[in-house]
Amino acid sequence: MTATAETHKFEAEVAQVLHLVTHSLYSHKEIFLRELISNASDACDKLRFEALGNPELLSGASELRIDISVDKDARTLTIRDNGIGMTRDEVVANIGTIASSGTRKYLEALSAEKKADAKLIGQFGVGFYSAFVVADKVTLTTRKAGEDAATGVRWESAGTGEYTLETLDIAERGTLVTLHLKADEDEFLHAWQLRSLVARYSDHIGFPIRMPVDRADENRDGKPTDEWEVINQASALWTRPKSELSDEEYQNFYKHISHDFNDALAWTHNRVEGNQNFTSLLYIPAKSPFDFMGGGRDERKGLKLYVKRVFIMDAAEQLLPAYLRFVRGVVDSDDLPLNVSREILQQNRNLEKLKAACTKRVLDLLDKLAKDEPEKFATFWKEFGQVVKEGVAEDFANKERIAKLLRFASTHTGSAAQTVSLDDYIGRMKAGQDDIYFLTADGYAAAKGSPQLEALKAHGIEVLLLVDRIDEWLSNYLTEYAGKKLRNVAKGDLDLSKFGGANEEKRKEAEKAAEGVVKKLKALLGERVRDVRVSARLTDSPSVLVLDEHDMSPAMQRLLKQAGHDIPEAKPVLEINPMHALVKRLESESDDARAADLGLLLLEQAQILEGAQLDDPAAYVRRVNALLVNGG
Repeated sequence: MTATAETHKFEAEVAQVLHLVTHSLYSHKEIFLRELISNASDACDKLRFEALGNPELLSGASELRIDISVDKDARTLTIRDNGIGMTRDEVVANIGTIASSGTRKYLEALSAEKKADAKLIGQFGVGFYSAFVVADKVTLTTRKAGEDAATGVRWESAGTGEYTLETLDIAERGTLVTLHLKADEDEFLHAWQLRSLVARYSDHIGFPIRMPVDRADENRDGKPTDEWEVINQASALWTRPKSELSDEEYQNFYKHISHDFNDALAWTHNRVEGNQNFTSLLYIPAKSPFDFMGGGRDERKGLKLYVKRVFIMDAAEQLLPAYLRFVRGVVDSDDLPLNVSREILQQNRNLEKLKAACTKRVLDLLDKLAKDEPEKFATFWKEFGQVVKEGVAEDFANKERIAKLLRFASTHTGSAAQTVSLDDYIGRMKAGQDDIYFLTADGYAAAKGSPQLEALKAHGIEVLLLVDRIDEWLSNYLTEYAGKKLRNVAKGDLDLSKFGGANEEKRKEAEKAAEGVVKKLKALLGERVRDVRVSARLTDSPSVLVLDEHDMSPAMQRLLKQAGHDIPEAKPVLEINPMHALVKRLESESDDARAADLGLLLLEQAQILEGAQLDDPAAYVRRVNALLVNGG
């Protein structure tokens, strides 16, 4: 019995995706088969888990499988699974809308390329739509496991702005997707081609993938038979010995679980037996997804949890700490109960051991990359370094290991792309140097040109340049490494006397000689600053702002204010270079108005160098113009 078909319009973003997919030439269009088989595999996984609590869901065909068949006369390709199936509402929710937060970025990325890249498909939950790369019409029929036959649903669309829905009787549970192939897609009507694609992309699927037995050569009539044969390994890849697995098989499995078209950067595959028995296969991606940083910590889809080869859930929040949320892979435990739920997971002691073990495996893998394959590690750091930095505050037990992985720009290197480790820095420390010096700034150029570095550069002392947004926060937690204190060069007194230098004595004499101009500046600036003093930091610039050791940096103050926090303003110390011509000009200036302008200029220039917003930019411009016009 079939109800009248209803016509619905796609959600606006789905319509855009379909238009772009239909009218774009994908460089690897066969990817549609991998995506549809992966969806079918997920449906079988979900049914097997649901059947743990309700065995009746498996009534009828108890063996979960995926069948692929072609009809050359009708020019159709069909993928059928006997998994969980969908209700009418689920069909609308899963195919009529896209919930991914990265959909708009996906659309922008597609629109920007005349020839779209297949690596985009699958990253945003749009793998189903890849069918329209090769099909001009797609028909989906489905029935939810445990529901009446009369609740079946047929969905159909030509990949335009609408689709039809109708209710019909379906005898068996599961989902059947029929692709009506375009005129120029004959290659996907050949069984040998489909078998080849399954072997390449989906051999690792843990359920039997079947195709009709090809007896054309025997029968000479080319007619299909009723016999089916399994064309994949049909065993969970992670349960197989490492010695039997090729790099290609590992990479194909990664693409299956991550929906990433790029190869993984590295992976670690381990079987642990003893107090705990489990297998882990963990991957480091080569590139972050489009919405990785935008999606944030709440969107964590990293690891899949299995118990005795039965899929339980995507459980990254239980199996790895947040700062490793980029890791993809599977963990298969023999010790957790099969009827495990999210609530039980939160209270399960074995899970904490699993989490600690998985964290160790990932850090071991990153250590190995950093040591043996620095180019690969540099690729990793560029993509995920800012996330790893969160671990310094979050994972006290592994704080030293995480700190060892950190990379920063430095005055020792020539560009922001060239980074150094803390161990590299310590290996180059000058004799008598006890501290690791660093400077935080809003960007590499601002840090590299900061006047805070002038005296340190003159003494040949390397300074780490912390220029990521998270570095302000990181510096509050990373205060020591390998017995060396980390010292912010923009805070507190900077005593470089131990490093000597030909100008050290001259600087002390200048400090005494500058007592008059210091007193004058204090009077001119009043409450705007906490203090004025002669600087040990400056050699070329006239002035710089300095905070006390425990004061919040200006950049952190700005970040918190932007987030809506009410932050009390910490008044800085103004340090001056008494040898600079502008300071000497102030010292000799007898006109009170000009002296006031010069004093404010010294303060405002220092504020600008710190990235601060001036209270009155127009007044600053007038003061600069006046100084120029008057022959400063």
